[in-house]
Amino acid sequence: MDKDTNTDSIILASASPRRKEILSSLGVQFSILVADTDESCDIREPFAFAEELARRKGQAAYALTDKKDSVILSADTIVVCDGEILGKPKSRDDAIRMIKKLSGKTHSVITGVGVTVNGITTTNHSETFVRVDDIPQIEIERYVDSGDPMDKAGAYGIQGAFSRWISGIDGCYFGVVGLPTNCLANLFYEVTGKELTQFNV
Repeated sequence: MDKDTNTDSIILASASPRRKEILSSLGVQFSILVADTDESCDIREPFAFAEELARRKGQAAYALTDKKDSVILSADTIVVCDGEILGKPKSRDDAIRMIKKLSGKTHSVITGVGVTVNGITTTNHSETFVRVDDIPQIEIERYVDSGDPMDKAGAYGIQGAFSRWISGIDGCYFGVVGLPTNCLANLFYEVTGKELTQFNV
């Protein structure tokens, strides 16, 4: 991709404040564009599932933007426990069910990332294993009632109050938060031939 970097721009196709914060921390200049995306998916293989949703988000943003020369970054995070893909909880009861499922076990957090250039989305993913202590029922309900888990895959945020029950992780911390910086930067370089942190400097 050989272009005048003065005209290059990066779009983050996500409303997540956590992804915005992570990308900002890299010193990347970007705008945000969120398009409605169908997140229902028949794919059962977790890596392919996460990458497909990241691809859809990138494609939806590309269709919506009038800046067709922009590079669009997209991501989707899922939690996998005992073979079940856990997205965002649909209700209080669903959030309680998810956390009870995670309690006392090691689960996988997979974040699919996408880089869209000229309408073509290239994807990859990161996987992190997270160990969770046994959580008393009353603490599960208290956490759910705080409202924190309702917009998060697997019904928890590693960077918040839930961290009290996380005994360890194996893999990329930022992938659990929602934007694996190493995976994204490597994919960005693969697609554009440029470093993410230097793209529009």
